[in-house]
Parts: sequence; C-alpha cells; structure tokens
Amino acid sequence: MGATSVSPLAPAAFPELPAITGVKLHTATLGIRYKGRPDVFLAELDPGTQVAAVFTTSTTASAAVRWGREALKGGTARAFFVNAGNSVAFTGKAGEKFVADKVETASKALGCDKAEIFTASTGVIGEPTTANRITDAMGDLLANDASWLDAAKAIMTTDTFPKGASATAKINGTTVSISGFAKGSGMIEPNMATMLGFIFTDAAIPHAVLQAILADCNNRSFNAITVDSDTSTSDTVLLAAT
Repeated sequence: MGATSVSPLAPAAFPELPAITGVKLHTATLGIRYKGRPDVFLAELDPGTQVAAVFTTSTTASAAVRWGREALKGGTARAFFVNAGNSVAFTGKAGEKFVADKVETASKALGCDKAEIFTASTGVIGEPTTANRITDAMGDLLANDASWLDAAKAIMTTDTFPKGASATAKINGTTVSISGFAKGSGMIEPNMATMLGFIFTDAAIPHAVLQAILADCNNRSFNAITVDSDTSTSDTVLLAAT
C-alpha cells in the first residue's frame, strides 16, 4: 500500500457524530508540518467538566504527558489543546516550554486555571520548536468553530483517514450521548504515529468513576492493540463528561 493510499479498512464516510452539550470544537490551519489542512485542535469545555485520562507507559514520556498526569489530579478540564506535525517529545527544556506556553495561553483565553488545560502533540520526535505559531493564533482558533470531521483531521499524521465513533444510551430514563475520535496508524520504521483519542459525553459522571470506566475500557481496547510492540512517547486518551 502506497504512502498516500487509503486503508482498505476505511469506512465509506466519516460517521455522523451527535453534538455533545458543553463541548465546542475549534481548529486552525497553521502549516506546522502539513500544508493546506487543519493541524491544531481545541475542544472548549464548559466549567465543571469532569475529566479522565490514560497515558503512555513509556519511561521517555513527553512533556505534554507529564503535564497531563499532574493536571489530572484536579479532576476537571476546560480544554483539550492538540497540535499535529511535531510531538515536541525528547526535546528537554524546549518541550517543557512549548507545553507551558500552550497551557498559559489557553488558560488566559478561557479564564480558567492552568491545571484545567490538557495538551497533546503528535508528530516527529526530537525536533525542538516553539509554540509561538500556535499561541499567536489563539484568537483566530477560538473564533473558528469546527465539525467533528475537522477536529479528527486536525490530529492526523500518517493516518490515511479520520476515525470517529458515537453511541447513545438510556440510563435511568435519561438519554446520554458519547462521541469521540482518534488517530494512530502504527509505529512502523518507526514513523510518526502517536495514539491519541478524545472522547466526550453529556452523561453526569464524577471524575473518580469516569477514571475507573476509562481505565477498564482502555484495557479492553487501545491496550489490546499492537503493531510492532513500540510504545509512543506521547500516547494519550482523554475523556470529558460535561
């Protein structure tokens, strides 16, 4: 299969995902590495949104993963802030500053605590860069409302198609929805293929319960997948309950 071929496993079309109350999606096209396609995504979440997360078990985890582990202790989130093209992993203090600058800019724009900003990056490893291009575009990013498809495309690297799914359920007579999308195509060579997933639900679930649910589901899904036994420096799955 050629580098630009679409996987034979790709669906005929991206699925219709229901909107989730309390979630606004934004994207920007900044040309970090890929031209003419969105490469920055921000999910703006209502105050009080509960969050759960699972991260890579790599001992060389990126600065974004290390930040997320600490932020998770607070249990709430106001934004998921993601860029594709450069993972900024294995870049030392440059990577730490990249994450800090993204977090500070988003927290100021949304008027929230820094610990409520969760960030992720995917792309080349070991290539230092600054966050200036991203932080300078914050105003335009928040002004650009995006679709689920736009957001799914914004986090792609070597993926040959965007991936999304949704479901609805009735719990104690109340209908709840869950929508999400992911990227990752296998670290072969190795290549740029960090596993990232972002999931949103309007179900009222407290942080501790949400975390237990995600951990259990992760063991039966993402943790059951392998291509060549490589674990990325940046693997991240975030779950928000608004």
